[in-house]
Amino acid sequence: SVTLSLALPPVRTVSASTSSSHFLSLSQRLSSLRTRHGFGKHLCAVPQRTVTCGASVREIKETEFKETVLKANCPVLVEFVATWCGPCRLIAPAMESLSKEYEDRLTVVKIDHDANPGLIEEYKVYGLPTLILFKNGQEVPESRREGAITKVKLKEYLDALLESISVS
Repeated sequence: SVTLSLALPPVRTVSASTSSSHFLSLSQRLSSLRTRHGFGKHLCAVPQRTVTCGASVREIKETEFKETVLKANCPVLVEFVATWCGPCRLIAPAMESLSKEYEDRLTVVKIDHDANPGLIEEYKVYGLPTLILFKNGQEVPESRREGAITKVKLKEYLDALLESISVS
């Protein structure tokens, strides 16, 4: 008969205090890296990518369209958007800013593409974002604009439209 003898290395046990001190040192090292590289509390800077609707740009539904847009006393700029639309997210801050700047001459509303298929079909919205200016219940000729636009170009677009419909 043959007897085998195995020499196993000793088993290392880790106590809760050892692992938490290890975590603490790792946490301290990450904090040091964040501070040194200017990341503050976040390890990496990830831009927020949501379409927000502030007090000045109100999201409306098909049921509100007639009252809010077609029966409005002042011009209404309608922005057709979708939450999944990258260009819509890009222009959202400019739309918010300019809606506040033009609030005495213009109302700005947004309509979610996916939640309002009737309006999308009625106004033949093929690209997003789509901007359409309405005055006296009618789409202003030459006001339709599709795609992303810079704040400067958006301001030029609005100034030209408002001048064309004699709103000062």
